[in-house]
Amino acid sequence: MPWQTLIVDTDAAHAEALSEALLQLGALSVDLLDADAGTPDEQAIFGEPNEPPPGVWLHNQLSALFNEDQDVPGILAVAASNLQLAQLPPYTIEILPDNDWVRLTQSQFDPIQISPRLWIVPTWHSACDPTAINITLDPGLAFGTGSHPTTRLCLRWLDSNLKGGETVLDYGCGSGILAIAAHKLGAARAVGIDVDSQAIIASRDNAAANLTHQVDFYLPEAAPPATYAVVVANILTNPLRMLAPLLANATHKGGQIVLSGILETQATEVMEVYNQWFDLNQPIFEEGWSCLSGRKR
Repeated sequence: MPWQTLIVDTDAAHAEALSEALLQLGALSVDLLDADAGTPDEQAIFGEPNEPPPGVWLHNQLSALFNEDQDVPGILAVAASNLQLAQLPPYTIEILPDNDWVRLTQSQFDPIQISPRLWIVPTWHSACDPTAINITLDPGLAFGTGSHPTTRLCLRWLDSNLKGGETVLDYGCGSGILAIAAHKLGAARAVGIDVDSQAIIASRDNAAANLTHQVDFYLPEAAPPATYAVVVANILTNPLRMLAPLLANATHKGGQIVLSGILETQATEVMEVYNQWFDLNQPIFEEGWSCLSGRKR
């Protein structure tokens, strides 16, 4: 049975109320995304210790799923009326065909070669090179499958620069992929920290699947105080700017930092912040994204 997807542009003032109204009127699910994602106007929504909880984006794209036989324009009109909106928000309706969604999703994710010796392999695939360092990882709720340029940039840095025996912090660990990779590449200890409890669950599950039981994952308030030889943070520009003192303090003197999740056009801006503590290398770019690295003075 096909479904209907209602896609609505809405602002921060109405996004959550409109989502709730559509659910009450029969939507099967509702999802909010940053309508400016992947552009210079992308807005980071994040929560850090002692900071207010994250809200919604200024410019939202709301997607609501309905059964094939539901009157979606009528439902949207009722929702808008209930919320006393001055006019109906801009919207489109797309037909979502019925599919074997598990098989379709799996078909989109093949093994990813990061370097000659490092691969990311979904559980439904066999390793292309059994002699390589293979990280078993499936797409999930947490960011970091190896398919995004920022993740690949960080993985390649770890592969090229870890000598063995280092302590590594992955701040904003998402799926835990960078901490897991660091351990498999020879780090003596790897720790992942994330503000999202679901990311911590996903990271621990992924570590167990890779038999990397020595990798630990924490929410920020639960993490033991420590400094590290290598600190990696693959987040976004705005949180990286805000977190600069914290990440600098977490890095050993003489230790190294790796930063990604930064648009190529924002690299200079982030470098100006971290130059206070680090001697930074030239940025590395891939598909419009950048990776910064440097050594703490």
